[in-house]
Amino acid sequence: MNLFCPIHHSPLESRVSEEIYYCSSGCTFPITKGIPRFVSSDEYASSFGLQWNSFRRTQLDSFTGLSISRDRLTRLAGGSLDIMKGKNILEAGCGAGRFTEIILSAGAHVFAADISNAVEANYTNCKEYSNYFICQADILKLPVLPEKFDIVICVGVIQHTPDPEETISALCSHVKPGGKLIFDHYSYGHEITLSRRLLRSFLVKRSKIFSMRFCRFLTGALWPFHKLFWKIRKIPVIRSVRSRIFLKLSPVVDYQDAYPQLGSQLLYEWAILDTHDSLTDVYKHLRSAEDIYNHLQQCGMTEIETAYTGNGVEVRARKPLLN
Repeated sequence: MNLFCPIHHSPLESRVSEEIYYCSSGCTFPITKGIPRFVSSDEYASSFGLQWNSFRRTQLDSFTGLSISRDRLTRLAGGSLDIMKGKNILEAGCGAGRFTEIILSAGAHVFAADISNAVEANYTNCKEYSNYFICQADILKLPVLPEKFDIVICVGVIQHTPDPEETISALCSHVKPGGKLIFDHYSYGHEITLSRRLLRSFLVKRSKIFSMRFCRFLTGALWPFHKLFWKIRKIPVIRSVRSRIFLKLSPVVDYQDAYPQLGSQLLYEWAILDTHDSLTDVYKHLRSAEDIYNHLQQCGMTEIETAYTGNGVEVRARKPLLN
Protein backbone atom coordinates (compact mmCIF):
# COMPACT_ATOMS: atom_id res chain seq x y z
CA MET A 1 0.00 0.00 0.00
CA ASN A 2 1.27 3.47 -0.88
CA LEU A 3 2.10 5.81 1.98
CA PHE A 4 1.08 9.46 2.17
CA CYS A 5 2.26 12.32 4.34
CA PRO A 6 -0.06 12.50 7.38
CA ILE A 7 0.30 16.30 7.32
CA HIS A 8 0.14 17.26 3.61
CA HIS A 9 -1.46 14.05 2.24
CA SER A 10 1.05 13.96 -0.61
CA PRO A 11 2.76 10.70 -1.66
CA LEU A 12 5.77 9.67 0.39
CA GLU A 13 9.01 8.52 -1.17
CA SER A 14 11.78 6.65 0.62
CA ARG A 15 15.53 7.01 0.70
CA VAL A 16 16.63 3.55 1.71
CA SER A 17 20.23 4.63 2.27
CA GLU A 18 19.10 7.36 4.69
CA GLU A 19 16.30 5.29 6.22
CA ILE A 20 13.67 7.99 5.85
CA TYR A 21 10.39 8.72 4.11
CA TYR A 22 9.90 12.22 2.76
CA CYS A 23 7.20 14.26 1.05
CA SER A 24 7.42 17.04 -1.54
CA SER A 25 6.64 19.66 1.11
CA GLY A 26 9.78 18.82 3.05
CA CYS A 27 8.47 16.52 5.80
CA THR A 28 10.75 13.66 6.78
CA PHE A 29 9.88 10.55 8.76
CA PRO A 30 12.60 8.21 10.02
CA ILE A 31 12.71 4.44 9.70
CA THR A 32 14.06 3.23 13.04
CA LYS A 33 14.70 -0.44 13.81
CA GLY A 34 12.98 -1.28 10.54
CA ILE A 35 9.79 0.60 11.45
CA PRO A 36 8.59 3.88 9.88
CA ARG A 37 7.86 6.46 12.58
CA PHE A 38 5.20 9.13 11.99
CA VAL A 39 5.07 10.46 15.57
CA SER A 40 7.94 12.02 17.47
CA SER A 41 7.04 10.47 20.83
CA ASP A 42 4.68 8.01 22.54
CA GLU A 43 2.72 10.98 23.91
CA TYR A 44 -0.03 9.76 26.29
CA ALA A 45 0.70 6.09 25.54
CA SER A 46 4.30 5.78 26.76
CA SER A 47 3.32 3.46 29.64
CA PHE A 48 1.71 1.11 27.12
CA GLY A 49 4.89 1.08 25.05
CA LEU A 50 6.93 0.04 28.08
CA GLN A 51 4.29 -2.50 29.06
CA TRP A 52 4.17 -4.29 25.72
CA ASN A 53 7.92 -4.34 25.27
CA SER A 54 8.27 -5.75 28.80
CA PHE A 55 5.63 -8.43 28.14
CA ARG A 56 6.19 -8.93 24.43
CA ARG A 57 4.90 -12.51 24.25
CA THR A 58 2.84 -12.90 27.41
CA GLN A 59 -0.61 -12.66 25.79
CA LEU A 60 0.20 -14.23 22.42
CA ASP A 61 -1.74 -17.41 21.72
CA SER A 62 1.37 -18.71 19.98
CA PHE A 63 3.18 -18.38 23.33
CA THR A 64 0.47 -19.53 25.76
CA GLY A 65 -0.60 -22.45 23.58
CA LEU A 66 -4.22 -21.43 24.20
CA SER A 67 -6.86 -19.67 22.07
CA ILE A 68 -7.82 -16.82 24.41
CA SER A 69 -7.00 -14.03 21.94
CA ARG A 70 -8.34 -15.97 18.94
CA ASP A 71 -11.63 -16.63 20.72
CA ARG A 72 -12.01 -12.96 21.64
CA LEU A 73 -11.26 -11.77 18.10
CA THR A 74 -13.58 -14.40 16.60
CA ARG A 75 -16.43 -13.19 18.80
CA LEU A 76 -15.68 -9.57 17.85
CA ALA A 77 -15.71 -10.51 14.16
CA GLY A 78 -19.17 -12.07 14.46
CA GLY A 79 -18.27 -15.74 14.85
CA SER A 80 -15.72 -16.43 12.13
CA LEU A 81 -12.31 -15.19 11.02
CA ASP A 82 -13.00 -16.30 7.44
CA ILE A 83 -14.17 -12.76 6.63
CA MET A 84 -10.52 -11.66 6.90
CA LYS A 85 -9.00 -13.96 4.30
CA GLY A 86 -7.45 -11.99 1.46
CA LYS A 87 -8.68 -8.66 2.84
CA ASN A 88 -6.71 -5.47 3.42
CA ILE A 89 -7.02 -4.82 7.14
CA LEU A 90 -6.03 -1.88 9.30
CA GLU A 91 -5.28 -2.85 12.87
CA ALA A 92 -5.27 0.42 14.78
CA GLY A 93 -3.54 0.27 18.16
CA CYS A 94 -1.84 -3.04 17.48
CA GLY A 95 0.19 -3.29 20.72
CA ALA A 96 2.52 -6.26 20.94
CA GLY A 97 0.56 -8.25 18.37
CA ARG A 98 -1.73 -10.61 20.25
CA PHE A 99 -4.39 -9.98 17.60
CA THR A 100 -2.02 -9.08 14.77
CA GLU A 101 -0.66 -12.62 14.56
CA ILE A 102 -4.18 -14.05 14.42
CA ILE A 103 -5.33 -11.65 11.69
CA LEU A 104 -2.21 -12.49 9.69
CA SER A 105 -2.70 -16.24 10.14
CA ALA A 106 -6.28 -15.80 8.90
CA GLY A 107 -4.81 -14.81 5.54
CA ALA A 108 -5.29 -11.04 5.69
CA HIS A 109 -2.93 -8.32 4.47
CA VAL A 110 -2.32 -6.30 7.62
CA PHE A 111 -1.42 -2.63 8.02
CA ALA A 112 -0.67 -2.34 11.74
CA ALA A 113 -0.17 0.92 13.60
CA ASP A 114 0.32 2.05 17.19
CA ILE A 115 1.15 5.42 18.67
CA SER A 116 3.58 3.87 21.16
CA ASN A 117 6.86 2.04 20.68
CA ALA A 118 4.95 -1.18 21.29
CA VAL A 119 5.38 -1.43 17.52
CA GLU A 120 8.87 -2.77 18.24
CA ALA A 121 7.42 -5.74 20.13
CA ASN A 122 4.85 -6.25 17.40
CA TYR A 123 7.51 -6.17 14.68
CA THR A 124 9.63 -8.74 16.51
CA ASN A 125 6.62 -11.00 16.94
CA CYS A 126 5.20 -10.71 13.41
CA LYS A 127 7.95 -9.67 10.97
CA GLU A 128 8.20 -13.15 9.45
CA TYR A 129 4.83 -12.68 7.75
CA SER A 130 5.04 -11.38 4.17
CA ASN A 131 1.55 -9.85 4.27
CA TYR A 132 2.47 -7.40 7.04
CA PHE A 133 3.37 -3.73 7.37
CA ILE A 134 3.77 -1.81 10.62
CA CYS A 135 4.39 1.80 11.55
CA GLN A 136 4.35 4.00 14.62
CA ALA A 137 1.59 6.51 14.01
CA ASP A 138 -1.37 8.31 15.54
CA ILE A 139 -4.78 6.85 14.61
CA LEU A 140 -5.89 10.41 13.83
CA LYS A 141 -2.99 10.95 11.41
CA LEU A 142 -2.25 7.68 9.67
CA PRO A 143 0.04 7.79 6.60
CA VAL A 144 -2.66 6.51 4.24
CA LEU A 145 -5.51 8.02 2.27
CA PRO A 146 -9.12 7.51 3.46
CA GLU A 147 -11.27 4.51 2.58
CA LYS A 148 -8.46 2.09 1.73
CA PHE A 149 -9.28 -0.87 4.00
CA ASP A 150 -11.82 -3.67 3.68
CA ILE A 151 -11.86 -4.08 7.47
CA VAL A 152 -10.69 -1.79 10.27
CA ILE A 153 -10.06 -3.46 13.64
CA CYS A 154 -9.36 -1.71 16.93
CA VAL A 155 -9.33 -3.84 20.09
CA GLY A 156 -8.77 -2.53 23.61
CA VAL A 157 -7.70 0.92 22.45
CA ILE A 158 -10.38 3.55 21.92
CA GLN A 159 -11.17 4.08 25.62
CA HIS A 160 -7.51 5.03 26.16
CA THR A 161 -7.42 7.79 23.52
CA PRO A 162 -8.06 11.47 24.35
CA ASP A 163 -11.40 11.65 22.52
CA PRO A 164 -13.18 8.33 21.76
CA GLU A 165 -15.69 9.90 19.37
CA GLU A 166 -12.92 11.56 17.36
CA THR A 167 -11.06 8.23 17.27
CA ILE A 168 -14.15 6.33 16.09
CA SER A 169 -14.75 8.94 13.38
CA ALA A 170 -11.15 8.55 12.20
CA LEU A 171 -11.50 4.76 12.08
CA CYS A 172 -14.72 5.06 10.07
CA SER A 173 -12.91 7.28 7.56
CA HIS A 174 -10.51 4.45 6.73
CA VAL A 175 -13.20 1.87 5.93
CA LYS A 176 -13.92 1.29 2.23
CA PRO A 177 -17.53 1.62 1.07
CA GLY A 178 -19.01 -1.80 1.81
CA GLY A 179 -16.29 -2.53 4.36
CA LYS A 180 -16.54 -3.28 8.06
CA LEU A 181 -15.43 -1.64 11.30
CA ILE A 182 -14.83 -3.86 14.34
CA PHE A 183 -13.94 -2.56 17.80
CA ASP A 184 -14.66 -2.63 21.51
CA HIS A 185 -14.91 -0.06 24.30
CA TYR A 186 -15.18 0.01 28.08
CA SER A 187 -18.79 0.41 29.24
CA TYR A 188 -20.22 2.05 32.34
CA GLY A 189 -20.22 -1.39 33.95
CA HIS A 190 -16.41 -1.52 33.80
CA GLU A 191 -15.20 -2.16 37.34
CA ILE A 192 -12.94 0.57 38.67
CA THR A 193 -12.52 -0.16 42.37
CA LEU A 194 -11.61 2.46 44.95
CA SER A 195 -8.09 1.08 45.40
CA ARG A 196 -7.46 1.20 41.63
CA ARG A 197 -8.84 4.72 41.35
CA LEU A 198 -6.57 5.96 44.15
CA LEU A 199 -3.46 4.23 42.85
CA ARG A 200 -4.13 5.32 39.28
CA SER A 201 -4.43 8.97 40.35
CA PHE A 202 -1.00 8.56 41.95
CA LEU A 203 0.76 6.61 39.21
CA VAL A 204 -0.34 8.61 36.15
CA LYS A 205 1.70 11.52 37.56
CA ARG A 206 4.85 9.40 37.93
CA SER A 207 7.43 8.26 35.40
CA LYS A 208 6.66 5.16 33.39
CA ILE A 209 9.71 3.36 34.87
CA PHE A 210 8.60 4.08 38.44
CA SER A 211 5.04 2.99 37.66
CA MET A 212 6.15 -0.30 36.14
CA ARG A 213 8.41 -1.06 39.10
CA PHE A 214 5.63 -0.13 41.52
CA CYS A 215 3.14 -2.46 39.78
CA ARG A 216 5.63 -5.32 39.78
CA PHE A 217 6.24 -4.81 43.51
CA LEU A 218 2.54 -4.44 44.31
CA THR A 219 1.57 -7.58 42.40
CA GLY A 220 4.45 -9.55 43.92
CA ALA A 221 3.40 -8.54 47.43
CA LEU A 222 -0.31 -9.34 47.01
CA TRP A 223 -0.21 -12.31 44.65
CA PRO A 224 0.45 -14.92 47.40
CA PHE A 225 -2.84 -13.85 49.01
CA HIS A 226 -4.64 -14.12 45.67
CA LYS A 227 -3.29 -17.64 45.24
CA LEU A 228 -4.24 -18.61 48.80
CA PHE A 229 -7.80 -17.35 48.50
CA TRP A 230 -8.13 -19.17 45.16
CA LYS A 231 -6.78 -22.41 46.63
CA ILE A 232 -9.27 -22.47 49.51
CA ARG A 233 -12.15 -20.82 47.65
CA LYS A 234 -14.44 -23.85 48.03
CA ILE A 235 -14.88 -23.11 51.73
CA PRO A 236 -18.18 -21.15 51.74
CA VAL A 237 -17.06 -18.34 54.05
CA ILE A 238 -13.77 -17.94 52.14
CA ARG A 239 -15.60 -17.87 48.82
CA SER A 240 -17.80 -15.08 50.12
CA VAL A 241 -14.91 -13.06 51.60
CA ARG A 242 -12.88 -13.50 48.41
CA SER A 243 -15.57 -12.35 45.98
CA ARG A 244 -17.25 -9.66 48.08
CA ILE A 245 -14.30 -8.15 49.90
CA PHE A 246 -10.79 -9.25 48.91
CA LEU A 247 -11.09 -8.97 45.10
CA LYS A 248 -12.71 -5.54 45.51
CA LEU A 249 -10.04 -4.27 47.90
CA SER A 250 -7.00 -5.61 46.04
CA PRO A 251 -5.91 -3.49 43.06
CA VAL A 252 -4.27 -6.53 41.45
CA VAL A 253 -6.03 -7.90 38.36
CA ASP A 254 -6.75 -11.60 38.91
CA TYR A 255 -7.55 -14.01 36.04
CA GLN A 256 -7.66 -17.20 38.11
CA ASP A 257 -11.44 -17.43 37.66
CA ALA A 258 -11.45 -16.47 33.98
CA TYR A 259 -8.39 -18.34 32.67
CA PRO A 260 -7.22 -20.98 35.14
CA GLN A 261 -5.82 -22.91 32.16
CA LEU A 262 -2.99 -20.38 31.90
CA GLY A 263 -1.15 -22.02 34.76
CA SER A 264 0.59 -20.45 37.74
CA GLN A 265 3.44 -18.56 36.02
CA LEU A 266 1.37 -17.04 33.22
CA LEU A 267 -1.43 -16.07 35.60
CA TYR A 268 1.17 -14.13 37.59
CA GLU A 269 2.56 -12.44 34.46
CA TRP A 270 -0.94 -11.52 33.28
CA ALA A 271 -1.62 -10.10 36.75
CA ILE A 272 1.42 -7.81 36.56
CA LEU A 273 0.65 -6.80 32.97
CA ASP A 274 -3.00 -5.92 33.45
CA THR A 275 -2.52 -4.39 36.89
CA HIS A 276 -0.06 -2.04 35.23
CA ASP A 277 -2.51 -1.55 32.34
CA SER A 278 -5.37 -0.62 34.67
CA LEU A 279 -3.33 1.70 36.92
CA THR A 280 -1.25 3.70 34.42
CA ASP A 281 -3.55 4.60 31.51
CA VAL A 282 -3.80 8.37 31.14
CA TYR A 283 -7.32 8.11 29.70
CA LYS A 284 -10.01 5.63 30.75
CA HIS A 285 -13.28 6.61 29.04
CA LEU A 286 -16.57 4.77 29.46
CA ARG A 287 -19.38 4.65 26.89
CA SER A 288 -22.72 2.88 26.61
CA ALA A 289 -23.80 0.81 23.63
CA GLU A 290 -26.33 3.55 22.84
CA ASP A 291 -23.61 6.24 22.90
CA ILE A 292 -21.54 4.28 20.40
CA TYR A 293 -24.52 3.36 18.22
CA ASN A 294 -25.59 6.99 17.95
CA HIS A 295 -22.11 8.19 17.03
CA LEU A 296 -21.69 5.52 14.37
CA GLN A 297 -24.99 6.62 12.86
CA GLN A 298 -23.67 10.20 12.75
CA CYS A 299 -20.61 8.82 10.90
CA GLY A 300 -22.91 7.33 8.28
CA MET A 301 -22.31 3.71 9.26
CA THR A 302 -25.03 1.08 8.83
CA GLU A 303 -25.71 -2.50 10.00
CA ILE A 304 -24.53 -1.42 13.45
CA GLU A 305 -24.35 -4.23 16.00
CA THR A 306 -23.50 -3.65 19.66
CA ALA A 307 -23.34 -6.12 22.53
CA TYR A 308 -22.38 -5.93 26.19
CA THR A 309 -19.74 -8.62 26.43
CA GLY A 310 -15.98 -9.03 26.79
CA ASN A 311 -14.41 -5.87 28.22
CA GLY A 312 -17.56 -3.79 27.80
CA VAL A 313 -19.25 -3.05 24.48
CA GLU A 314 -18.28 -4.95 21.34
CA VAL A 315 -19.21 -3.35 18.04
CA ARG A 316 -19.50 -4.14 14.35
CA ALA A 317 -20.66 -1.75 11.66
CA ARG A 318 -20.53 -1.40 7.87
CA LYS A 319 -19.90 1.60 5.62
CA PRO A 320 -22.62 1.73 2.96
CA LEU A 321 -21.73 1.29 -0.69
CA LEU A 322 -21.66 4.38 -2.85
CA ASN A 323 -24.84 5.10 -4.80
